[in-house]
Amino acid sequence: MMQRCGVNGGMNTRACDEPNLRPQASLALRATRLFCTLLLALFAVLAIHAPSLSAKSAEDSTDKLLAFEFRIAGDSTRTRIIIEFEQKPEYSFHLLSGPHRLVVDLPETVFGFDDESATARGLLADVRYGAMAPGRSRMVFTSTGPIKVDMAEIMQSESDDTYRLVLDLAATTQDEFASILRQQKWDTIRPEEESTSEALPTDRQNGFTVAIDAGHGGIDPGAEGRGGTQEKDITLAMSQTLKEVLERETDMNVVMTRDSDSFISLSERVRRARAQAADVLVSIHADSIRVKRVRGATVYTLSEKASDQLAEELAARENRSDMIAGLSLEDEQDTVADILIDLTRRETQVFSDNLAAAVIRAFDGSIKLNKNPHRSAGFRVLRAPDVPSILVELGYLSNVDDEELLTDPKWREKAAEQLVLAISDYRDKVTGIDN
Repeated sequence: MMQRCGVNGGMNTRACDEPNLRPQASLALRATRLFCTLLLALFAVLAIHAPSLSAKSAEDSTDKLLAFEFRIAGDSTRTRIIIEFEQKPEYSFHLLSGPHRLVVDLPETVFGFDDESATARGLLADVRYGAMAPGRSRMVFTSTGPIKVDMAEIMQSESDDTYRLVLDLAATTQDEFASILRQQKWDTIRPEEESTSEALPTDRQNGFTVAIDAGHGGIDPGAEGRGGTQEKDITLAMSQTLKEVLERETDMNVVMTRDSDSFISLSERVRRARAQAADVLVSIHADSIRVKRVRGATVYTLSEKASDQLAEELAARENRSDMIAGLSLEDEQDTVADILIDLTRRETQVFSDNLAAAVIRAFDGSIKLNKNPHRSAGFRVLRAPDVPSILVELGYLSNVDDEELLTDPKWREKAAEQLVLAISDYRDKVTGIDN
């Protein structure tokens, strides 16, 4: 009598009288055996190549430095910063003024510690960290006043072969701080010099060129939504969608100031648009404000005097991007001054206003607009003297309804289509194209 296949009283039994199985069962058994044979062969191949695969995985995992723990302790006179790394970090640091800051440069780093552990305390008023450029990361510590670095040292843990960077800060006088600034020598490559690949080349044939500027990026995340959405992610996603729709629906050339999560300074964004002989620059943003009920898209143009307090506050926040990333704002003064001289040319401003009006017309009835949809202020990213430029706030991440829309790819596609209609309308009018 044939035994039943399966588990019986805790003991495994199986049929041994195969000839008596039904034909379908016999075929199934053969298929199972064939599958097992193939599976064993696959395991054998994997076993042969496992060392090389493991080596590759290990190599990939060590491409980036991992900072897994962060601590700050101290008071208003002395503060210690401790950062724990899995590998020994190469680092450099320098101080900056306006405001007082300590900047620590690192190789490309994954910041794996809890954000709450990096809450500023003691001598620190703000802590920022993130990508600065391909292969580089940065931490920026804004202090409450003039500081000096009493100690900066790498220590190795004896128990688990990890490393910690210890930075001891002390309060000092403004005179001593200024003296340190004059004496410090540090070699740093400006982020735009490292990441020129971020400015995408265009296969131009003397056509109309649109420069798309994805606001913020890298160490500068921009605003944060109530649901945790970061502005830099929204602006990049929207900019990539806008690029795709422009290339699909029109014959225009398209360039982007950034196409990845990297920091690009405000002056470099302007330079890239001008270097590509852009006919217009559209800067994409999604800000956050105190009044949570305010929502809808707003289009900003440049003016030396803000149209209202909201525009003035927004411009002030956007213009802080370089400071957040630890750039010396003093290095930018001459460039800005030169651009401001050129701003007397009214023609570019008229074109910018016309482009803003075209966007508002295209959005009306399709994309919710703010009650006052056209505003103006002194945005540094709009200061190209010969490129009509607008800053489009798609909505406010501080509003739950706007945040939900901004994170919806279908809504971004719809908004991009309306922007393309506006840009096309503007292009047709200024170039005299008759459709």
